[in-house]
Amino acid sequence: MDKKILSVVGARPQFVKAAMVSAEIDRTDGVGEVLVHTGQHFDANMSHLFFEEMGLRAPDHNLGIHSLPHEEMVDRMCGKLEDIIAKERPDVVLVYGDTDSTLAGALSAHRKGVRLCHVEAGLRSFNPQMREEYNRVQTDRLADVLFCPTQTAIDNLLQEGIDAAKIVPTGDVMKDAALHFAALARAPQEALPDPFVLCTLHRAENTDDPDILKQLLYALEQTCGIVSVVMPLHPRTRLRLQEMEYPIEQSPICFIDPVGYLEMLYLQNHCKLILTDSGGVQKEAYFAKKYCITLREETEWVELLHRGYNHLVGHDPVNIVTTVQNLLDMPPLFNDDLYGDGHTARTIVQRLLA
Repeated sequence: MDKKILSVVGARPQFVKAAMVSAEIDRTDGVGEVLVHTGQHFDANMSHLFFEEMGLRAPDHNLGIHSLPHEEMVDRMCGKLEDIIAKERPDVVLVYGDTDSTLAGALSAHRKGVRLCHVEAGLRSFNPQMREEYNRVQTDRLADVLFCPTQTAIDNLLQEGIDAAKIVPTGDVMKDAALHFAALARAPQEALPDPFVLCTLHRAENTDDPDILKQLLYALEQTCGIVSVVMPLHPRTRLRLQEMEYPIEQSPICFIDPVGYLEMLYLQNHCKLILTDSGGVQKEAYFAKKYCITLREETEWVELLHRGYNHLVGHDPVNIVTTVQNLLDMPPLFNDDLYGDGHTARTIVQRLLA
């Protein structure tokens, strides 16, 4: 009988990672997959489009849980996931990253006594106020197998007393995706300025505090005086802008609708540099050989900081604009390979079979 893997996804970065691992599962004898979508990202441009363009098959179960406070969302997800685990009787539950869907999958596997494997384990921002930090720490403590993308991640787990026998170095599955889909990248339908810098902004700590959001918008408006800014507008951010009556249509910032993964690859490959508060986009900037300005006070991807590819700027407008100016004409000195050889999904699936 095939080994059964129950994979839990819910947010767009997880769809990208799961697309690579699920494809590898389909190519491998002796293993099958049940795919569960929690519904955490539910907007068509944030969910369905990613499944469609990446060839990720329709989920076997869609929980439809979203737009709730963190604790309530995790509780509801756990209730449904535990029922699905009882019905499907998987050998392993596989979770990705650091979202509420990740934590719900981890807690459900633990409560039902099923082995738990965590892709992208060991990442730490060391900011206990971040919801993502709580999710990833708790998931790593529950996991039976921890798939680590970097040596830094491994070191973090060892320092926390995690059993070394549980830790598996894999490289980063996002590298697999960047290589696999590079030739399929396509331009968004909206007309784009040339040249431009790309910005993504969605984290609650940046969007839910009106003062911080105003500072970031001011910084981006000032940046528009140097180079055009293109921002795919995350639903959370759009809602906050509408609540504060920000003039989206009159802004110098070039707001566009949320984009799928293939369009995002195009934007990353054609921009001058990238500003973001996303964890995944920091790596994607590196894969595209573009400097990244991170609109946060800390990052999990410290190796990018150490090599000068990534720059933490917080939300201070002067710091942001100055860093943009400094990096715009910086030559792209990307001459190393930090995240594996592009075969991470294969390593993960072989370890699952073992």
